[in-house]
Amino acid sequence: MNLSVIFASPEATPFAKTGGLADVAGSLPGALKALGAKVFIFLPFYRHVANSGMEIEPTALEVTVPIGRRTIKARVLRNSKTEVPAYFIKCDEYYDRTYLYGTPDGDYFDNIERFAFFSRAVLEAIKAGGFRPDIIHCNDWQTGLIPAYLKDAYKKDEYFSKTATVLTVHNTAYQGVFPPELYDVLDLSKGLFSPEGLEFWGSINLLKAGVVFSDAITTVSPGYSREIRTPQYGYGLDGLFNKRGDDLYGVVNGADYNEWNPSTDPLIPGNYSPDDLSGKGACKRELLKAFDLDLEETTPVIGMISRLAGQKGFDILAEAMPALMRLNLGIVILGTGETMYRGLIGKLAEKYPRKLSVKIAFDNTLAHLVEAGSDIFLMPSRYEPCGLNQLYSMRYGTIPVVRATGGLDDTVRDFGEEGATGFKFKEYSAAALASRVKDALAVFRNKKAWSKLQKNAMAEDFSWEKSAKNYMEIYRKALKKIEGNFL
Repeated sequence: MNLSVIFASPEATPFAKTGGLADVAGSLPGALKALGAKVFIFLPFYRHVANSGMEIEPTALEVTVPIGRRTIKARVLRNSKTEVPAYFIKCDEYYDRTYLYGTPDGDYFDNIERFAFFSRAVLEAIKAGGFRPDIIHCNDWQTGLIPAYLKDAYKKDEYFSKTATVLTVHNTAYQGVFPPELYDVLDLSKGLFSPEGLEFWGSINLLKAGVVFSDAITTVSPGYSREIRTPQYGYGLDGLFNKRGDDLYGVVNGADYNEWNPSTDPLIPGNYSPDDLSGKGACKRELLKAFDLDLEETTPVIGMISRLAGQKGFDILAEAMPALMRLNLGIVILGTGETMYRGLIGKLAEKYPRKLSVKIAFDNTLAHLVEAGSDIFLMPSRYEPCGLNQLYSMRYGTIPVVRATGGLDDTVRDFGEEGATGFKFKEYSAAALASRVKDALAVFRNKKAWSKLQKNAMAEDFSWEKSAKNYMEIYRKALKKIEGNFL
């Protein structure tokens, strides 16, 4: 049976992106389609989408959604030029804004309305367009209400009687928690605001709604699926994840090798392959120039591309920086994020201008150059549900140094192991980080050992096909679970 899948996401490349979720939503649907699924993507029509340069066209669809005491209309737009057709919920009141979820100073005040509206508008658009999905694949708290609506407001709607829901939790730290007095805007039964439903320490929790009411739950690596069942990583939902343990799966994200492939990448100055790495030198020279670092080409360069946030390990990086700056190396950092960490990294760059260069920006071309031109890629994350940059780095022969957590632990084989592809450290500390970087630099000086490490890393295959096959199996399990449930 060829499954029909609606992929609902708050962001997806190439339309709108703040993080790795967009890469997943931009790649997984195409991999599912290649396996025979009929797939459609649904997104909000942000200002980012309007400015993306992608061809967007109107449809005849219009939906009406209740939000508290108001009723709001939205138009449905479409892009049919991409591999998987994408549909957009257009409501300028909610989505015609500079940022997707909030400014650098904080979240938008009405995010609960914005994503309650999106969740219900997706369901109404599905009905109006006659999509009849077997699966609605939801992503993160912004779509967590879709399973709740299907189990409540649409419970007796025969249109969805054979539709199962799957929720992917990309990061449990982001849960969509709102004050209880806003519950009425959701138009859900009063009884669902309870410890067994959306209530979370007196507040509304939209991620919890998805975890409670989805037919299956996935995370983006097996390691993370285990970690979120502990108090340290569950962020208050560990008990619920344990309760739903039989329906909880971990699937490692894939890498889009059509975009991230050093042998064909049009965004780098020199292409290269495992058999001929000479082009990597041209990339390194251009990288040093782009970041205005006057270093010898033989000096090892560590790259980072990251959201500037506490999760990503910038606190221990800052603490380790004096020790790192005493070593023969250069460090380049590219990213955007929280004001606190932007300031912290900026001050470090001012203190060490000869060895450390930072660009506070989202720049895809520069990201490709960092991956291709760096010798080492550093990811000292406090936790990391999956991570994508370590996957890209390995394909580019840029050796990852990572903290052994979540997907980083799942995907990188530590130096000293058979088939090693990088370096891992377990303890979340500046000392452990600096020590493992020193280990990597020692191996870097041994050209034969480093070349073998690069070849191992570049041979790794994290393409989306394997992950998509796992999701197809989970979809079938979710559908089997709902058989006979409709009353």
